[in-house]
Amino acid sequence: MNNSLSNTARLIGAGLRALLVLTVICGVLYPLAVTGIAQALFNDKANGSEIKDKSGRVVGSSLIGQTYNRPKQNPDDPEEAARPDLKWFQPRPSNGLGSNSVNTQYSLVLSGATNRSADNGAVNGQCAKDAEEGTLCAQVIAAKEAVIADNSTAGHQVRPEDVPADAVTSSGSGLDPDISPEYARIQVDRVAEQNGLDVEQVEKLVADHTTGRTLGFMGEPRVNVLELNTALKALTKS
Repeated sequence: MNNSLSNTARLIGAGLRALLVLTVICGVLYPLAVTGIAQALFNDKANGSEIKDKSGRVVGSSLIGQTYNRPKQNPDDPEEAARPDLKWFQPRPSNGLGSNSVNTQYSLVLSGATNRSADNGAVNGQCAKDAEEGTLCAQVIAAKEAVIADNSTAGHQVRPEDVPADAVTSSGSGLDPDISPEYARIQVDRVAEQNGLDVEQVEKLVADHTTGRTLGFMGEPRVNVLELNTALKALTKS
């Protein structure tokens, strides 16, 4: 009996010591080491990849896309469609889960995809102009027409074949912060016109904010919309 109690006490003591040691190592030392290394070597990424304007104010994260819409005429009307503010470069369409409907005091970013197949609404593999409303084909057709209308100016007409896929489809998360250089370029004339800038100035802005493939071979060239619009704001002093 005494041996049993002694063994039990010894096992409990060993377990408590192991708990204490592992708590210190895994719960204190390891997090501090990882945090210290992250702050020392990857400070920007560890703190959320924040983007700041010229005044030093944080305007967002380079990892999460933002919308650039005009203020609603009736903020209390949830059915009022958002209209893009055409003086800014526009991101990819966002077909996420919508706005926060639980606590309207806060504007949350909710992520989600359309969950529609690539041929949703297609007939014989082709999207027709009379595609059923609510299908992916109908969304793509409407988005393409809007891109052409919004980005065509008096001196520049956007051709349908120039509209890239990322201009009319959302990413899997709906929060993609980047657009293709092709989509950025078809917005150049409109942004220049809306802001009273030379087209060459805006073209240079796009070129300066175009990032190539990671390590030269992974992914595709891309333009971060928030970084581009932050630079545009500094250029226009708006």
